[in-house]
Amino acid sequence: MLKPSNIAALAILAAITANTVNAVENTAASKVPATDDNAVTTVNKTPIPQARIELRVKAAAQQGQQDSPDLRKAVRDDLINLEVISQEATKKGLGSQPEFVQQIELARQSTLAGAYVQDFVKTHPIAEEAIKKEYDNLKAHLGSKEYKVEHILVDSEKEAQAIIAELKKKGSKFDKIAQKSSKDPGSKDKGGDLGWTVPSNFVQPFGDAILKLAKGETSAPVQTQFGWHIIKLEDIRDLKAPAFDEVKANLERRLQQQSIQDEIKKLRANADIK
Repeated sequence: MLKPSNIAALAILAAITANTVNAVENTAASKVPATDDNAVTTVNKTPIPQARIELRVKAAAQQGQQDSPDLRKAVRDDLINLEVISQEATKKGLGSQPEFVQQIELARQSTLAGAYVQDFVKTHPIAEEAIKKEYDNLKAHLGSKEYKVEHILVDSEKEAQAIIAELKKKGSKFDKIAQKSSKDPGSKDKGGDLGWTVPSNFVQPFGDAILKLAKGETSAPVQTQFGWHIIKLEDIRDLKAPAFDEVKANLERRLQQQSIQDEIKKLRANADIK
């Protein structure tokens, strides 16, 4: 029921980079020249450069592994295995197959895109004033209250009206009916409970319907793109917004992601795409 979030371009490109940088290096290993001074070992006279070792160690460190002799030995063994296999694949002519060539090109492009994003973030830092402005906008958007909400989701208005009639019966329980009838997999097993939230987190007119309810009241059927909802407002309380320092890093990433999306749009607008 929450609004779908915007594409996190930074995270996506970072993931692409992490997943593809090794593919580019490993598949092209036999084509990358290296001097003997830079080689940590050779496989059938093909050198494996120290820079490749360092790149893999750095990637492991970013995943929480400690740089150590054991890690470096494991990385070296892994690169030797990759070199042996890639050389054998080249002998069999697998490297010239059209599908493989396209995979390599996609990996190359993805790695370059990741490098571009990293450079863009470095050269376009988010100003402190912009982060504070985003924080103030967020606080204004959230409002001063938060609401504890339950709902039941069904496919048709007729079903929704039938559930409202059932709720009016003596001894009926909203949570029991939700567990039996709701189509929302995220809240059904919790008796329709959506927890404490703010109306702006929901699609409309769901969010607007919450604001019209008094504590303990149940709504008339409300239609969204997901179906028909019966909404119950369990409670209301003052919203305590997190302090600026608590959310500063997340807001900065959010603004970076938007900045990257804007940059991609600009690049597309300036490209000759037919």
